[in-house]
Amino acid sequence: MDKLWMHSDRRSKAYEFGVEAFLNFAIENLLTTTHIRCPCVKCVNLKLFGVGIIRDHVYFNGIDQSYKNWTFHGEAWEATTNASRNVEEDDGHSRYSFVSEEIDMDDNDFGDFGSDPFEFANVIGDGDQPVYPGCRKFTKLSALVKLYNLKAKHGMSDVCFTELLILQGDFLPEGNTIPTSMYEAKKTLCALGLSYEKMHACPNDCILYRKEYEDSTNCPTCGISRWKEGKDSILKEVVPAKVVWYFPPIPRFKRMFQSHETAKSLTWHATRKSIDGQMSHPADSPSWKLLDDKNGLSLVMSRET
Repeated sequence: MDKLWMHSDRRSKAYEFGVEAFLNFAIENLLTTTHIRCPCVKCVNLKLFGVGIIRDHVYFNGIDQSYKNWTFHGEAWEATTNASRNVEEDDGHSRYSFVSEEIDMDDNDFGDFGSDPFEFANVIGDGDQPVYPGCRKFTKLSALVKLYNLKAKHGMSDVCFTELLILQGDFLPEGNTIPTSMYEAKKTLCALGLSYEKMHACPNDCILYRKEYEDSTNCPTCGISRWKEGKDSILKEVVPAKVVWYFPPIPRFKRMFQSHETAKSLTWHATRKSIDGQMSHPADSPSWKLLDDKNGLSLVMSRET
């Protein structure tokens, strides 16, 4: 659907026709005329109104021009819209270049990632939504990730982080989209599959305390204790001597295949490779056939258990 009208003068016919087309699109997809998110610059999809009020708002206040993909109004999210987003990036980093190891959450906190694909699309939609009306440097998602990285870097407790979020929400302009609790922030990021498991390990990297060693208190190889020693040489059986992080690959694969463009690249070797008998890409070599084997992936990484 043509969205150039969003940048037109509000007094123009193009804007008028565009508003009506948008409202008809929302009604057709949401099957309601009374509970629709308002995309004006003041409401930024946070408030629900009837069609008449929304029409007035987008004329009087103007439509939020950063709302490129109408995910809140029934439009499917497409990865190709990423290049057209007009929110400025900070320090040259993509808003989606998250540092997973700095985000402390467990796989079981919020259930299985990917069980609700619409939840994933809604979270990606947060990448279009400014952290407050008129902000062009941070989106809701990029601001949340930076705050979460700050939490990990300085070892903030969950209570401290929640209070920081509340304070941020208080001094930012009205209509800001900062979460109000640690729970909301973690749930948002977990929908992206940014999760890992903590595992106790031997300080000498002999074993992981899992499976048959899950209840062990000493390493069966070198005999070193699983727990840290206090200043008085008394073992602290609540503080492991070493903790490692395991990043499950399956949730990340699911996230990668959520994007149509990325999925095409991931399956290129099977669908688009050369058939003229000439080797023009590693996919044309016999060894590449291992990737097509159902057990091929286990050659480069451990299969999840």
